[in-house]
Amino acid sequence: MQICSGMDKGKVRATNQDAFKTEMLDGNTCLAVVCDGMGGANAGNVASSTAVKSIVRYVSNSYRKDFDGFKISDLLKNAVISANIELYGMSVSNPSYKGMGTTVVAAIIKDNVAYICNVGDSRAYLVNGELTQITKDHSVVQSLIESGKLTAEQARVHPDKNVITKALGVDENILPDNFVQELCLGDTILICTDGLTNYVEPEDILKILKKNEVKKVADTLIDTANSNGGGDNITVVTVTV
Repeated sequence: MQICSGMDKGKVRATNQDAFKTEMLDGNTCLAVVCDGMGGANAGNVASSTAVKSIVRYVSNSYRKDFDGFKISDLLKNAVISANIELYGMSVSNPSYKGMGTTVVAAIIKDNVAYICNVGDSRAYLVNGELTQITKDHSVVQSLIESGKLTAEQARVHPDKNVITKALGVDENILPDNFVQELCLGDTILICTDGLTNYVEPEDILKILKKNEVKKVADTLIDTANSNGGGDNITVVTVTV
């Protein structure tokens, strides 16, 4: 298993409100968490960094090598719910953190299976000669796509494409989505914030993944997003089995 990652604040934003962490849980099991914070002043940065730390701590303390797939999925879901409780408590008790929140994509990859949990519009993809989005955005445009009012192509340029409908820390209770993706040898899980997907087209992401060594992919994707405007913070994590 090969894990590579990169992060950049982009060309426009003064601060970086993304956060991420990768960690091996045992010899053949890894954890990856990516968050994209939102909120005034430094609140977005606090939300994303706190969520990452909370989820990693929860998983690291609770994971056992003999966990099956059901227990791993529940573990991820409970870790995200626990992080939401922590963030919400901070936001209601500290006026400077009022309204803060963060997206999250968390993944545990074990025995050629990826267990993924998400809230918001940061994404996880399967890369196996094609680029397939695993997670589903919690966003206004995704709701319009599902209702048949927008096509995926129209959604990419819609003025509300960055408006999310769910985030950690905003509401007292939250229900994240869970996904299970089987993997074959050589497959890659790509996890990223919208600083990548809003500035690099899917076909270009796939080309970069095909043409570059795994260890160069994250940096190349970030460089491409910056070359295309770099209007947001960019975080990329790849896990190749």
